Amino acid sequence: MAKGYWVSVYPAISDPERLTAYNELAGPAVQAGGGRVLSLLGGRVVAHEAGITQRVVLIEFDSFEQAVAAYESEAYQKALVALPDGVERDFRIIEGID
Repeated sequence: MAKGYWVSVYPAISDPERLTAYNELAGPAVQAGGGRVLSLLGGRVVAHEAGITQRVVLIEFDSFEQAVAAYESEAYQKALVALPDGVERDFRIIEGID
């Protein structure tokens, strides 16, 4: 079964401190949904072409369906409500290759 991944890139964060409430809710929601964080927040990034070096997050799930279910969970939806307006985020759920 192909794994599922959450890929988040944050092109603009106007108030990084306001992300704290989201992070405090999102972390446990991701873990409860079976997600494993693969990239470190603030880790090293080398950007090419139109890439950005701002915050990049990669989370792995055992399946694509599990990744979708974790996003749709009540716990993660509460975290999304806490995501500040001043955050621009490009978020995707993708299916890996077997």
